[in-house]
Amino acid sequence: MPKKLTPEQVEAYARDGYVCPVDAFSTERTRAWRDRLEAFERAQGQKLTRGHNFKPHLLFPWVDEIVHAPEVLDAVEDLIGPDIRLFHLSVWPKDAGSGAYVSWHQDATYFALEPACHVTAWVALTDAPVEAGCMEVVPGSHKLGQMPHAEMQDPENLLSRGQELAGDFDRSRTAFMPVKAGQFSLHHTHLVHNSRPNRSNDRRIGLGISYIPTHARCTSPTRVSAMLVRGEDKYGHFDDERRPVQEAGPEECAFHAEAVARFRKMNVEQTDNQVAVVKR
Repeated sequence: MPKKLTPEQVEAYARDGYVCPVDAFSTERTRAWRDRLEAFERAQGQKLTRGHNFKPHLLFPWVDEIVHAPEVLDAVEDLIGPDIRLFHLSVWPKDAGSGAYVSWHQDATYFALEPACHVTAWVALTDAPVEAGCMEVVPGSHKLGQMPHAEMQDPENLLSRGQELAGDFDRSRTAFMPVKAGQFSLHHTHLVHNSRPNRSNDRRIGLGISYIPTHARCTSPTRVSAMLVRGEDKYGHFDDERRPVQEAGPEECAFHAEAVARFRKMNVEQTDNQVAVVKR
């Protein structure tokens, strides 16, 4: 029996490539996490947006709390098993009324994971209704496998390399994945998805947490790190990541900088699916 998801939700994930929404945290607990994120932004004079939104679980104990939470990991275990590493994490903030968006893409494009079995838990720190630019997906598209992408040079695109699906694909039937603060969604690494600009009157903030089973490996020449968050690892495909103790302390910042640099280098090495660099 599943630990958190219902058998119907597990079946829906296999069929459609996603599950949404899943209840997890109280409104009060989630608000406290948002407050800590925004207090850090004010102190730094810089928002956690494109270029500054990678791997915050290595900097902040409160993010470490989220990624280890059984409310999330029990659902992830229902899909990929009990031995779990956190491969990557991005913060996805969209200010109210901004033009920021995420283009149509598949998460797997620059991850070089074999097999492509990672699941993303998108944890909402604020409400993310349709008008705020929640995720929009093509149900069942994860069954198409990896498709080619182009790199679009658009500063409003929150994706780090502006990756977007190249060529035509069927978007005649899409589904939105609205979530409330404290809820999360789950989606497959090959699921085609995007998110539109935030037309609500509040900021939209979520954490996209990429979990993998420990038997998955990264095929890129650059060896990257990943955090063991549940179970054991008998394979050793990744260097371990340290858990933060002090919020953005000197040791945390140094480790974070090295891990991000290695991850970015691995991303650059993944060029097989690129078809063009396009200016908009």
